[in-house]
Amino acid sequence: MTQLVKSSRLFPEAPSMLLGLLDDDSFFNFDLPRLGNGFGTKVPAANVKENQNEFIIDLAAPGMKRDDFHINIENGMLSISSEKNEESEEKSDYYTRKEFSYSSFSRSFRLPDTINEDKIKAKYDNGVLMIHLPKKEEAKKQITKKEIKIG
Repeated sequence: MTQLVKSSRLFPEAPSMLLGLLDDDSFFNFDLPRLGNGFGTKVPAANVKENQNEFIIDLAAPGMKRDDFHINIENGMLSISSEKNEESEEKSDYYTRKEFSYSSFSRSFRLPDTINEDKIKAKYDNGVLMIHLPKKEEAKKQITKKEIKIG
C-alpha cells in the first residue's frame, strides 16, 4: 500500500530530534498549532481513503463555495488552500452596524510517485471537498490484506 504524507511547512529544517513530531511521517499526524492569534486559521479535518484505483481525500469545509478553494500541485506536493472574506453592513436612523470576518487555511500532502497527476479531479458537495487522485496503471495492483495474530 502506498502512503500519502502530510507535509509540514512550518519547520522543514527541524533538527533530527524533532523530526518525529514535526516531519509528519504519516498522514494521520496531528496538525501543528498556527502562529499568531489563531483568528480564522482553523484547519479542516481530512480523511484519506485508498482503493485499488485511487486515493480519495475528503476535506470537511462547510459553508464555503467552490470558488473559495485553490488546489495546486508543485513538485509532487498537493496544496489545498482557501481564503474567505465576508462583510455586512446595516444602517438605520439611529445606528450603523458593520461586521466582517476573515478565514483561511492551507493543507499540503506529499503525493507518492504512483499518482497520475494529470487525471486528478476535485468536487465540492454538501460541505465536503473531495479530491480523487487516480493511480498510474502500473500501481493498480490488487491490494493484499494479511491479518497478524497477536501473541
